[in-house]
Amino acid sequence: MSDILPDEAELWEQFEDTVRDWLRGYGYRPIRMPLVEQTALFTRAIGAVTDIVEKEMYSFEDRLNGDHLTLRPEGTAGCVRAVLQHNLLYDGPKRLWYQGPMFRHERPQKGRSRQFHQIGVEALGFDGPDIDAELILMCQRLWDDLGLEDIRLEINCLGETEERYNHRKELIAYLSKHADKLDADAQRRLHANPLRILDSKNPHMQEIVEAAPKLIDFLGADSLKHFEGLQTLLKDAAISYRINPRLVRGLDYYNLTVFEWVTDKLGAQGTVCAGGRYDGLFEQLGGKPQPACGFGMGIERLLMLWREHGGKAISPSPDVYVVHQGEPAQRFAFRVAEGMRDNGYTVQLHCGGGSFKSQMKRADASGAALAAIVGDDEAAASEITLKPLRQAAQQRRVAFDQLAEAIGELLFEWEDEDGGI
Repeated sequence: MSDILPDEAELWEQFEDTVRDWLRGYGYRPIRMPLVEQTALFTRAIGAVTDIVEKEMYSFEDRLNGDHLTLRPEGTAGCVRAVLQHNLLYDGPKRLWYQGPMFRHERPQKGRSRQFHQIGVEALGFDGPDIDAELILMCQRLWDDLGLEDIRLEINCLGETEERYNHRKELIAYLSKHADKLDADAQRRLHANPLRILDSKNPHMQEIVEAAPKLIDFLGADSLKHFEGLQTLLKDAAISYRINPRLVRGLDYYNLTVFEWVTDKLGAQGTVCAGGRYDGLFEQLGGKPQPACGFGMGIERLLMLWREHGGKAISPSPDVYVVHQGEPAQRFAFRVAEGMRDNGYTVQLHCGGGSFKSQMKRADASGAALAAIVGDDEAAASEITLKPLRQAAQQRRVAFDQLAEAIGELLFEWEDEDGGI
């Protein structure tokens, strides 16, 4: 778990501003859920025999009432819980999004930490492949907005419950014949969650996995129609993709469409965004059946990729830096700074004392366009000396009640000359 220091935090804010504008453009509204949920929510939603539940959740017992609680390892279950609890779908489908920290007890490495941050997007109450396609198209637009390249799309169809059950029987029978070649994780999952074995990264098992029965061969007409409908819409939008029959995702609640956006630029942690359809989750959590689809994207991984493509933080500079010396000047300087802020200017007021020379060095380092200089003489006359810091222009002394207008004239004049300060 890491601190995010100011230079890095400014890059995060730029990314988050882009994300907010992007989601607003598709009609998604924000929702905020707690960091802590009942542990049972995740065991029911994610699946008891998954890496997340078995190995990675930060769970504890509430010392006051004995409740079993967990720091959220992902956001979809909590979002669906909130929608059910507050009956948010009473008047029709909803497009929702959230962001914030998630927690998994994993081995830290590049692109993977125990506290990580996600953007989650959930389209709730929408049936059909059109919303699946929209979610994927949304991602492509964000990659374009950020200038990201080398991100490729992989898709698969997990079918419906009965189809997965028929495939599961064949898969268990096939894998059982090769039980002596399965690693410990695969043997443990053989009867509890055999589909996850197909996602194994163990190089010694790849030949077995490649020859395993493929789920797509067990899909019925409706599932195939849904998958073909998605592909048609992606082709119409000129979105390139690859069907990956081994793409199963690590959460049990998925059905029909699943997808991942992956890159080779981040080493082993190449998935930057993943999601799919989870039509059964509402009923699984005690609500009425509702179609649903969504995705989550890792902020840390996307920022790593963005930096590789030239993304960098732009530290905001104040319009004015106020320097002052002497007690009357200090008291007047506070009025000056607040007066400029009242007129919409960004102002940094020098604090901590020091000579005019040292303060002017600070003013220059701040990146401000102007220094507002206040001495005891200026304070007595209710005037301020404006000194340009970025332009070869003369300083001028102006009255307090004319300060905002004078600053505006200077900034406008320089912007007009340079196309920006």
